[in-house]
Amino acid sequence: MAVELIYETHATTTDNEDGISTGWLPGELSAAGHRQALELGERRRADGLAAVFVSDLHRAVRTARIAFPDGYPPILQDRRLRECDYGDLNGSPAALIAERRARHIDEPFPGGQSYSQVMAATRAFLHDLVKGWDGARVLVIAHSANRWALDCLLDGASLEALLGEGRFAWQPGWHYTVPDGF
Repeated sequence: MAVELIYETHATTTDNEDGISTGWLPGELSAAGHRQALELGERRRADGLAAVFVSDLHRAVRTARIAFPDGYPPILQDRRLRECDYGDLNGSPAALIAERRARHIDEPFPGGQSYSQVMAATRAFLHDLVKGWDGARVLVIAHSANRWALDCLLDGASLEALLGEGRFAWQPGWHYTVPDGF
């Protein structure tokens, strides 16, 4: 069997609106983000989800709690679903992070981590997901770095190419299959 994984990004934050790359800082949902979180819940409520896995960063947790206020499906936080840690550059202008992103595939941001480290954390999450949730449909609410990792790990995309494009194009969810034995 396999796990059907639906990925959604956290809702829009005030940092997003201000052109800031939050990284491992908490981030606060904007008014638009609050509406988006409600819409996410409406969009996914009838999807037969067994669980919602969410980054433990505030903006992702808040998105999940607004989307599913009654606690069903269960919301499970996992730190392996965090955004890339930009280290000394957390909270920097998004343009600066975009400009430097491709340099940090294997080399960590100063005081932070690399995208390869995000990929390794996402891989470990998927490995445990298959062991515990085989045959289930789950929702993951996380960040752009995690979506790029999923594209690489499950669809064979190139991290270099994704980071070279450097733009995260929002859509209402992405669908992946995590094969048995991942």
